[in-house]
Amino acid sequence: MENAIGATLFIPTLAVTVLLFAAVIRRLLGVRVGPIRTLAAALLALFMATPILAALAPPDPDAVSGGQAFLLFLTSATVAALLAMAVLVVLEVLLPTGSLPGPVEMWRSARRRVARTRRYWSIMRIALRHGLGRFLRGRPGPGPDSAASRRRLARSLRAALDEGGVTFVKVGQLLSTRRDLLPAEFVDELTALQDKAAPVPWEQVSAALTAELDAPVEDVFATIDTEPLAAASVAQVHAARLHDGTDVVVKVRRPGIATVVERDLDIVSRLADTLETRTSWGRSFGVRNLALGFAEALREELDFTVERDNLQTMAAALATSPHRGVRVPRVHSSLSSERVLVMDRLPGTTLGTATLDDAQRETAAAGLLDSMLDQVLIHGVFHADLHPGNLLVDDDGNLGMLDLGSVGRLDAVTRTAIGRLLEAVGRGDSVAASDALLQLVDHSGEVDERQLQRTIGTLLVRYAAPGATAGVTAVTALLRTFTAYGLGVPAPVAAVFRAFATLEGTLTLLRPGFDLIGQARASGGRRIAEAIAPHRLRGTLEEELLALLPLLRGLPRRLDRIGDAVENGRLRLNVRLFSDDQDRRLLTGLFHQALLAVIGASAGVMATLLLGSGDGPRTGTGIGLFSLLGYGLLIVSVVLILRVLAVIFRRE
Repeated sequence: MENAIGATLFIPTLAVTVLLFAAVIRRLLGVRVGPIRTLAAALLALFMATPILAALAPPDPDAVSGGQAFLLFLTSATVAALLAMAVLVVLEVLLPTGSLPGPVEMWRSARRRVARTRRYWSIMRIALRHGLGRFLRGRPGPGPDSAASRRRLARSLRAALDEGGVTFVKVGQLLSTRRDLLPAEFVDELTALQDKAAPVPWEQVSAALTAELDAPVEDVFATIDTEPLAAASVAQVHAARLHDGTDVVVKVRRPGIATVVERDLDIVSRLADTLETRTSWGRSFGVRNLALGFAEALREELDFTVERDNLQTMAAALATSPHRGVRVPRVHSSLSSERVLVMDRLPGTTLGTATLDDAQRETAAAGLLDSMLDQVLIHGVFHADLHPGNLLVDDDGNLGMLDLGSVGRLDAVTRTAIGRLLEAVGRGDSVAASDALLQLVDHSGEVDERQLQRTIGTLLVRYAAPGATAGVTAVTALLRTFTAYGLGVPAPVAAVFRAFATLEGTLTLLRPGFDLIGQARASGGRRIAEAIAPHRLRGTLEEELLALLPLLRGLPRRLDRIGDAVENGRLRLNVRLFSDDQDRRLLTGLFHQALLAVIGASAGVMATLLLGSGDGPRTGTGIGLFSLLGYGLLIVSVVLILRVLAVIFRRE
């Protein structure tokens, strides 16, 4: 009975003691430490307190008074807490809080790691099967030295990406638009990648529609074709009719595709991190940012609410455009969700199979280019993938844009810079063109602007002169110029160049021999003429004056304050030192390294003093306390000094 009562009292006492130790340790450290680590440190302090108390206690416990016993107990508890805190600090240095997942997350992570490993092996087998194994070794080797060998390698890469599945097909399609990164043979081969897949059985499609619409399919649609109009790797499209007689198309996301894409995106992200960390070309190209942008775009493509919003935004923009020959389907928001998109079915046939006379082709091509320029320069929302399969043309020559899952967005500053670039290209002004380009791209400030102006001038003479028709070649040369000068192209700006490169192929199919640069120059000239027309100039002047009015109203008061400060000797100039994050990180890093060096040296000195002072009090195992503390401090000193040296040598 007494044993049961003792056990009952022991457990709560132990728990209270551990929690008390944990609270004291966490409070004394002054930083947030994980609860599991804090409790582990408290348990360690509790178990160390007993041998420390035994080492400090005199040989005859009966000679110890109550006050002395309390002081011994307090001293042993304090030393145990300090040792536990030291262990906790060392653990934080080696394994910071958050670097290790919790038990549940570890189990989930293990399952994901197993699935990822299987996918890695699958990708490796695909690469080996298509002769790409030598590129998986991680060691640089000689690349293809002829156009024929590059074409063979490009065909192997295209076949491997095609077999890899939806994510890698999308990667190939993205790479096919980056003429600044890949040779022409790779771009031409990757352009042929087709995003096609076997249709999903109707039973699965019907179940997905019922779940998303929260009603049976026959209650929502009067009729719906069980055979899809088109089937891609992400979704498939079915023709249907609403009960009010409206012909619509229903776009349904493939079941389970989100899980597959997320798994592959994780692999792409890890590969990009590895390339940017271990290769110079990966850092110069910014493959991590490319992978992040690709992942974001692909996730948006999986979410049909994004395309629904894009359709509504584009419809509002086209409604205010003077070029009414281009339109988009009307979306039915009440029937659309993340996995289902319902929109009107536009009349017409795809651009590649349409039969038009020369006049209709000329009108449609000019209208499409004008609409694209309006989208980019005025509205800031543009279709980023206008290939012939995404355009319908009706009997009257009007165009309909489809698949607005890929839409670019531009802010006012970027739109103004693009307008200035087109204006400078129209005038052949290399200085203004280079100034506009520097506003569009990311640069470190160490750009030879004079040489850049000469290079841009050469490109203008070669590609923008009257009669020049090398549109895609001009875009490629411009992007390679960015790379040569270390200029980073932001994703929205790259989307503009990609959109116009795709648009040129579409316009060439619609109207062979169409001069994209010449027509863009003429369209830009018309816009400039309209902007400086007398009836527009007055309105523009009024808008500018209204924008300047608050500044002009406050200018006299500001000048009076400055004059008063100068007159009374109160004028001060405030300069914020280390306002840049990079400067602050550099200073903080240097301070941390110096602090670690001082702490390591101090620990070494204390270790030397303790080891030279004899054994001191004996612990329960007969080991001298001074020796134990001395060797512990010596280990801490060596670890800290080695940590500082490793950082120094790595930087060098």
